[in-house]
Amino acid sequence: MGSIGKRELCCGSNGPLLMCHVSKRESLLLLSRYFISGSRSSMAAVALRSCRRGLSQILSNGGLAALSSRRLEGDRRHKSTVQYASRPDLPKLAYRRVKGKSPGVVFLPGYGSTMNGQKAEALEEFCKSLGHSYLRFDYTGHGASEGVQAEGTIGTWKKDVLFVLDELAEGPQIMVGSSIGGWLMLLAAIARPEKTAALVGISTAADHLVTSFNSLPLETRKEFEEKGEWIVPTKHSEEGLYKFSMDFLHEAENHCVLQSPIPITCPVRLIHGLKDDDVPWHISMQVAERVLSPDVDVILRRHGQHRMSDKDDIKLMVYTIDDLIDKLTTLV
Repeated sequence: MGSIGKRELCCGSNGPLLMCHVSKRESLLLLSRYFISGSRSSMAAVALRSCRRGLSQILSNGGLAALSSRRLEGDRRHKSTVQYASRPDLPKLAYRRVKGKSPGVVFLPGYGSTMNGQKAEALEEFCKSLGHSYLRFDYTGHGASEGVQAEGTIGTWKKDVLFVLDELAEGPQIMVGSSIGGWLMLLAAIARPEKTAALVGISTAADHLVTSFNSLPLETRKEFEEKGEWIVPTKHSEEGLYKFSMDFLHEAENHCVLQSPIPITCPVRLIHGLKDDDVPWHISMQVAERVLSPDVDVILRRHGQHRMSDKDDIKLMVYTIDDLIDKLTTLV
């Protein structure tokens, strides 16, 4: 256990959490061993070095109830307003921004999702409570932004994130990426290390579409290639499926990050559910093993699913970000 470094096994009402500082290759084996040996207890889980400062204020005023109905579900009367950023020769991006202290927080949604999801709105209320800046936005072709989703690529959405970091966000940011947003946050952190204070991945889908397609039987891949598109069943779309063109997949190959060390040195936190039927949790483990940062924690939730939008999942995300803010401001 000493060879891996700091490790905490915690339990929540949604099942055990495993928080591990990953520094050796045998971490995957040890993670599964310690996870299985964990005993159930209450949400003492929130031992992410016990959340100080910002959360201690909230906790002293009635615990997370203060963040629940009024904060986690959002208070519509005080919600940030939608604004639009114009870009030369590119679609306008819709965004919501709250100004405040540094480091700021930027939320990157998943594929087909928007800035109005539960996690995105919960983070706005949380950042307001701490007085830190917060920014959420819709990718090209998503939500209120201009463009056509089917015409977008990983490269298209990476440009969106870089524009947001360069033009809309002030100072270093904690990027919180959900699913494909987790992939995009890695790409953005590599491209803009000076703008990246820390990363929090939720069900991180790094390289996932490319590796999933390449893992299909050869005959199946040929059939999709002849049709010109890959059709994927999903419960997250009204149509019940996603369609990805072969051009989309070929372009995505240019942005894969898991084949070699990932040149990211800031603190990284990766939260993933073991019940994720869309993006396997071992992808977060692969990311953890490949990033060069010495400060990497993986948190697995036994009953966590892909969206990680249950109340306890959102609490965990909030605690994790508060802990990072505390760590970063203490270092300063």
